[in-house]
Amino acid sequence: MEQKKPFRTDLTAFLGALSLFLSTVEYLFPKPVPFFRLGLSNLPLLVGLDLLNLRELGVLLALKVVGQALVNGTLASYVFLFSVAGSTASFLVMVGLHRLTRRIRFLFRHTSLISLSLAGALASNTVQIALSITFIFGPASGVIAPLFYGLGTLAGLGVGWLAEIFAQKSQWYKRLRDAQD
Repeated sequence: MEQKKPFRTDLTAFLGALSLFLSTVEYLFPKPVPFFRLGLSNLPLLVGLDLLNLRELGVLLALKVVGQALVNGTLASYVFLFSVAGSTASFLVMVGLHRLTRRIRFLFRHTSLISLSLAGALASNTVQIALSITFIFGPASGVIAPLFYGLGTLAGLGVGWLAEIFAQKSQWYKRLRDAQD
């Protein structure tokens, strides 16, 4: 039976603070379409996939979503609901794919953070477009869907690329990941 690891408050809090910082940096960039974000605050989540357990990742997701809402001033608006839904969908897809590919290593030697980030970005975009069509703008939201998916694909690839470079070059990350094994 697998032993339950203690909750790593320090690492979870550090990655949460990093996510909040990156969310603040991201806020400086203009949004070309409604609800679109670059996803820089997902970098700690991607990095955390090999470092944190599911509960810690869930806390990190909550810190990210609430932190973004506080930075952006959207905590009491429908934008917060879009953020929660998109972030949760992205989180579930990234964690699910990461865990699935770890279990069937004979097929996948390594799942790149680029592919996980791209899958997460597309899941987030899909949920946000569906919410927009269903609750806010109706079928007219379909007009921006191609642009939204295109930008989301580029952002997902970019964030995944940054995470992959960090994972390959960071000695801190390597020590933490090696300690997991």
